[in-house]
Amino acid sequence: MIHPTVDVVIATRNRPELLQLALKAVREQTYPGQVTTYVVFDRCPADHALASDAADRRVVVLENTHSPGLAGARNSGILAGLGDLVAFCDDDDCWLPDKIRLQVRELEVSNALTVVTGIIVEYGDHETARVPLETDLTLERLIRKRVMEAHPSTVLVRRTALEGEIGLVDEDIPGSYGEDFDWIIRAARAGRIARVPIPLVRVRWGQSMFSRQWQTIIDAIDYGIAKHPEFSADPAALGRLYGRRAFAMAALSSRGSLRAVARTIRVAPLEKRAYVAAAVALHLVSAERLLDLAHRRGHGI
Repeated sequence: MIHPTVDVVIATRNRPELLQLALKAVREQTYPGQVTTYVVFDRCPADHALASDAADRRVVVLENTHSPGLAGARNSGILAGLGDLVAFCDDDDCWLPDKIRLQVRELEVSNALTVVTGIIVEYGDHETARVPLETDLTLERLIRKRVMEAHPSTVLVRRTALEGEIGLVDEDIPGSYGEDFDWIIRAARAGRIARVPIPLVRVRWGQSMFSRQWQTIIDAIDYGIAKHPEFSADPAALGRLYGRRAFAMAALSSRGSLRAVARTIRVAPLEKRAYVAAAVALHLVSAERLLDLAHRRGHGI
């Protein structure tokens, strides 16, 4: 039996211990086919000692030759490979052993372009399992809810679609923030997203380089609203983004944060993030405290 070849792209920056764990998890996959990992170092020296010619589990070490940041690093890895299928893994996440094997089987059965799995969110000593429903993976639902369960470290996609109708990662997104959300929206536009309905990736929260880059978050939200007309066509979706934007402004102690709260309420009066942002803007609670409480439940703001 001929098994599709799989390329794994791991973008990394100054997290050598976590990267080693991610690489170990890829090596230990039960998938019988060839898996090649492209480790792309972004804005930091490349560790070429990680390279390996091990049979069916090669590791190739690269430097980011595209725009600095996560989006460019992912594209550097994608374009370096030739595998039939492409997977992403964040350098602070770990796959469970059966991930690729079960995803390849699902792609073969479903003929979908993309397949995701569930995740186990780790935050401190808390663990929360989150598995997307099939209905979560439609374009309408992704726009409305964001669906954190469709995490980039769970994605496996056909290379022909990635380099074709879906497209590469958008390098114009400010700070690469939310590049995974932008990409999964385009994947849903291109065709059905299949799923393996069990958690197959351990996702560490609290390690993100983006979680408190408030101005980058604001700029990226504005970019996404302008790029995807579906947001403005759905008041609940737009309200969610406005609410996140208002929260970021409040965390920055921006003078316009209460106006941002008011705009959110006008668009979506039931959007909870508006009222959370108002509490931060009025100094009733800190943004850090609210982030911590959300992360403990396996959620974001």
